Amino acid sequence: MDSSLADIIRNKTEQYFQETLTHYKHLHRYPELSYREKETAAYVQACLKKLGIPYRANVGGYGVLGWIEGREAKSKVIALRADMDALPIQEENDVDFRSVHEGVMHACGHDVHTASLLSAARIISELKDRLKGTVLLVFQPGEEKDPGGASLMLKDGVFDEFRPDAIIGQHAYVDYEVGTVGFESGTIMASADEVHITVRGKGGHGALPHEHADTVLAAAQILVSMQQVVSRRSNPFKPAVLSFGRFVANGATNVIPDEVYLDGSLRCMDEDERQMLKSAIRTIATDTAAAYGCRCDIRLNDGYPCTTNHEGVTDMMKNFAREYLPEEKILGLPRRMTAEDFGFFSQAYPATFYRFGVKGSGFSTGLHTPTFLIDERALCTSVGLFSFLAIRFCS
Repeated sequence: MDSSLADIIRNKTEQYFQETLTHYKHLHRYPELSYREKETAAYVQACLKKLGIPYRANVGGYGVLGWIEGREAKSKVIALRADMDALPIQEENDVDFRSVHEGVMHACGHDVHTASLLSAARIISELKDRLKGTVLLVFQPGEEKDPGGASLMLKDGVFDEFRPDAIIGQHAYVDYEVGTVGFESGTIMASADEVHITVRGKGGHGALPHEHADTVLAAAQILVSMQQVVSRRSNPFKPAVLSFGRFVANGATNVIPDEVYLDGSLRCMDEDERQMLKSAIRTIATDTAAAYGCRCDIRLNDGYPCTTNHEGVTDMMKNFAREYLPEEKILGLPRRMTAEDFGFFSQAYPATFYRFGVKGSGFSTGLHTPTFLIDERALCTSVGLFSFLAIRFCS
């Protein structure tokens, strides 16, 4: 246990709280959608440059990789990740740092994540004499939209020079109070694959169905059949969800269209199960369409993989967190069928993805809502713990 390090970081977190708040409010005021984070990336680069931290820009798009080297730079390497993109949501908060971009809002806490990593970078840089190794600062674009900025950064060789022994991500959590954090090992978030089905047939007059291949009926039967994919094809001990939110048959009361469109989402908590269910979806859709004299085109591209927390890294970070926060503030973490492109990192490197509480006295609604805000004191936990975990790992 390094209580002196914890005290130093707590003091620095308080000392730089207003600076962190400035980062957060600036980023919240100027949100940018996935793969359009040009000004956000420029802001990050300016901050790193001011701190004297070297960085590489335009990694996998607008991604930025900074690094802080201590002694024996490659003996231990840890990566800290923050996502930067916003959502296509019209903000309804009445605050002086409300989004100035119409229809774009930081409604998922990515402004919090980026601001936290910027302040953690300052603290870690000031304490780099304690480092035996290197801390990587990963500012990632495009978390909210396929193909996922994490995958693009990996393809662009983000870790070619420094291979991380561990990578950590943190996320705002509205269900936990400020000052608390949640850790859990194993698969904690689902994979996410988009399902796009186009049913094609011979449309025509609704009064003459015997002369046509009824695309609407075929698509309706495919939709019903899809409800049995999870209930009858998947392992009940391996959670999965298949939901369709879009059914477009652009005909009329007496017109059967030539094409009908179905769009949905497959979520799985096991990678083998994921591949099996994707195969089942293709077979069932194709054969059902054929039974009604139709054919179908299926687009089922690989989306985000499961986010899986490495047991050893997670246990280590949870124990480090106990040195920084009171024991009662260290909680478990519910598994969720939502997805995160941090899963790409977790499939490639030992990783852990934890959540920090942002619920406080102020009003805040859930993630991805137009009135989402955090209790600003949550920034102390997100900055301080990020800094402490990195330095403890490399000490």
